[in-house]
Amino acid sequence: MRTLFRSLVLSAVIAAPALAQEAAPKADLLSPSYGLMFWTLIIFVVLALVLTKFAFGPITKSVEDREKALEETINAAKRDREEAAKLLAEHRAALDASRGEAQKLIADARVAAERVRADLIEQAHSEQASLLARARQEIESEKTRAIGELRKEAVDLAILGAGKVIDKNLDQASNRQLVESFLASVSPAAVASSR
Repeated sequence: MRTLFRSLVLSAVIAAPALAQEAAPKADLLSPSYGLMFWTLIIFVVLALVLTKFAFGPITKSVEDREKALEETINAAKRDREEAAKLLAEHRAALDASRGEAQKLIADARVAAERVRADLIEQAHSEQASLLARARQEIESEKTRAIGELRKEAVDLAILGAGKVIDKNLDQASNRQLVESFLASVSPAAVASSR
């Protein structure tokens, strides 16, 4: 209802100068008409007051709200950029730390591999030395056994040969004792040199 009343008042105010002009005689365009100027000024003031009260306030408020929203958006973007820069720096630091840790792990793995390699080489050398010692011991025991068997066969052959030469056969035990005492008196070096 108030809007309708305002519209009527505004129409009357605007139409009043037009009616006043028709009643007045035609004048020169360059000569001032004080009545027209008065009504134009009144209409301008009324229109300015109406616009100030009903249009400029909401327009100004919406512009201010828009400015505030833009400022908040800009501030939020700045905060987000700073936070992103901070996170990027943290991620880069974490990446550098993990690279350093990876290098350390690689170095530790190399050291451990070298240690294992050295242990394996040492173990192989000790096993080789053990095998060589066992082989030497087996060779020595085989040599001793072979020498013992050779002595036994030599004793048997000597007894057999001596029995045929002497043609007198002593008992087997005394023959064996006699030859063994003879062979014990002969050194292995003398037997080796006679070959």
